[in-house]
Amino acid sequence: MDFDEILPDIGEFGKYQKMILWLVLLPGVMPCGFHAYNQLFMTTEPEYWCQVPQLQRANLSDDVLKAFSIPLQNTTTMERSYDRCHRYDYNITQALLDWQEDGGTGPPPSPPADTPIIPCDHGWTFRLPEYTTSVVADWDLVCERNFLTTLALVLLGVGGLIGNYIFGFIQDGLGRRPAFFMYLTILCVFGLATAWAPTFNWWLACRIGVGFTVPAIMSTPFVLSIELVGPTKRTYTTVVMNVGYSCTLILLACVAYFVRDWKQLSHASIIPFFAFFLFWWVLPESPRWLLAAGRNEEAEAIMRKVASVNGRSLPQDYMAKLKRKFEVEQYMAGKDEDPDPTTKSYGVLDLFKTPYLCRKTIIITFIWFTNTSVYVGLSYYAPSLGGDAYFNFFLAGVAELPTYLFLWPAMEYWGRRWTLCFSMIVGGSACIATVLTQEDPVVTLVLYCVGKFGISSSFVALPLMASELYPTVVRGIGLSVSAVAGMIGPVVIPLVNYLGAEMMVLPLIIMGVLLVLGGVFSLFLPETLHQHLPQTLEEGEAFGKNLTLKDFTCCPRKPRKATGMCGSDTAAEEVVVHSREVTARRLLQEETLNSSFKKGHCRSASTQTTSAVFGQGQDDPERICASESCSEILLGNDDSKETSASDTINLRSSYMGTVV
Repeated sequence: MDFDEILPDIGEFGKYQKMILWLVLLPGVMPCGFHAYNQLFMTTEPEYWCQVPQLQRANLSDDVLKAFSIPLQNTTTMERSYDRCHRYDYNITQALLDWQEDGGTGPPPSPPADTPIIPCDHGWTFRLPEYTTSVVADWDLVCERNFLTTLALVLLGVGGLIGNYIFGFIQDGLGRRPAFFMYLTILCVFGLATAWAPTFNWWLACRIGVGFTVPAIMSTPFVLSIELVGPTKRTYTTVVMNVGYSCTLILLACVAYFVRDWKQLSHASIIPFFAFFLFWWVLPESPRWLLAAGRNEEAEAIMRKVASVNGRSLPQDYMAKLKRKFEVEQYMAGKDEDPDPTTKSYGVLDLFKTPYLCRKTIIITFIWFTNTSVYVGLSYYAPSLGGDAYFNFFLAGVAELPTYLFLWPAMEYWGRRWTLCFSMIVGGSACIATVLTQEDPVVTLVLYCVGKFGISSSFVALPLMASELYPTVVRGIGLSVSAVAGMIGPVVIPLVNYLGAEMMVLPLIIMGVLLVLGGVFSLFLPETLHQHLPQTLEEGEAFGKNLTLKDFTCCPRKPRKATGMCGSDTAAEEVVVHSREVTARRLLQEETLNSSFKKGHCRSASTQTTSAVFGQGQDDPERICASESCSEILLGNDDSKETSASDTINLRSSYMGTVV
């Protein structure tokens, strides 16, 4: 059943959808935004140097302490840079006494040139602002242990990769609603435990648990925002959800700026989200998914609730008529026996069983990987811009907001495909150019903002287009497979970044080229603007299969508005029905006179007859309007009786008895 044909009857974007979008789904993206990035502020690396016990009791400034005990790391620059992982090994106490006897006012004497230098053997001294703590300072994650903060980011990404993969099966198997609350529970447990971790290993385990839910937990609000509305409102809801995510990043920067203690930041990042369990009583299951899963009674209950809130009313036998219409259309299509969708299970392999759906899956997955990798690559390039880390993160979130002023009209006028292509090519080109001009900070900043613009745009267009291309029965699995491939980028990029800033040149060039290639490949995907969402695997395979040169143009035309199960023009409906009844009688008479007709051909003849009665056009509004009346013709004009598809065949056979 095509839920897009039902939406006009219950309201495509009425009061119900608006309340769910603004009050439930929009806040639902906040846990992902907070926990994908709050670890960056927990592991802030402060200024540090080797601790020297002999100098700890002396009331000296940090600069004097370093001058006595720490070797200079770079003497070629105007700014004195001290080594952070080594110290001088000599009698520092005696040198300090000699300096104090001379008055202790001049610059400290430099140690002899042949003074041995050894690694820090008594820990480190950390210079942190007041009321500020860091995981790095608490557990000495510096020097030979500084890789552990990178490892934490890598394992956060690995957890997300695994969680995304599993989430797709949960979302398509159990439903969108249970999947969200299962992952919210996991996030709250491990997020709260993060603040109470006694050791780094415990903290790391908690971060892996949090990573398991990121970014999968955002999938349910995003998918529901697509599946609850009609085709004309999908761009609007997608933009709104992404604006909410960008605002979440801005809010995180503000919270992290005022909450500098990493344990308190953990609490501030998770405790408010316990209130989201109250959504259990208001968050609906996707009626589109329920229909695809064969749970028609539950879908009907939600549809009646939506219609009631939207000021619509559905007849008591609405679902019966809908089911009857669906069964007749199934028979017309040559499907006498449709397998029970409640017993049908789907997996990853279903995405690759048919050639065209397989090709679309591969292209979407490749584009998703390039988008995620370049976005993370630019994020790790941001520190080279200098300045305050909190302000830079705040600015990165603000920089995404103007993106939506371009996206909204572009996706509605150009279409999803050309918007995605343009965004990726612009972002990839800017990424490459940033490497070539990194010596000029002003040009670098401008190109960085252009690249951020392109990446942010493609990140909005891609999930929307992917959700519209994957059929409903495997939409969650398809999005998860693509997202899992995309999560390989966040796993690899921290390792590349750890190797050194100078080695970021090659990855940025590679990712920029990949992004441009992804933009080119996006043109081989079918346009989804103004199209109904595919429901089954067969519809997913057929969607956009026969592309022509005309299909590669932008600005697709908007089709005529659907009128639901029954239209309002009764006179036109009666003319259509009468005309098709006459055609059916004529065909029956011709078939009766056909002496060479055999019993085995009954099905093809009856199919031809019903095709004449019902029409062939997939998007013919007359078919939608007249479907109920035509069903009554085939079913003997008996509204008081529900008839199955098999009864329909028997009635038709009786009606055509002379032929059989």
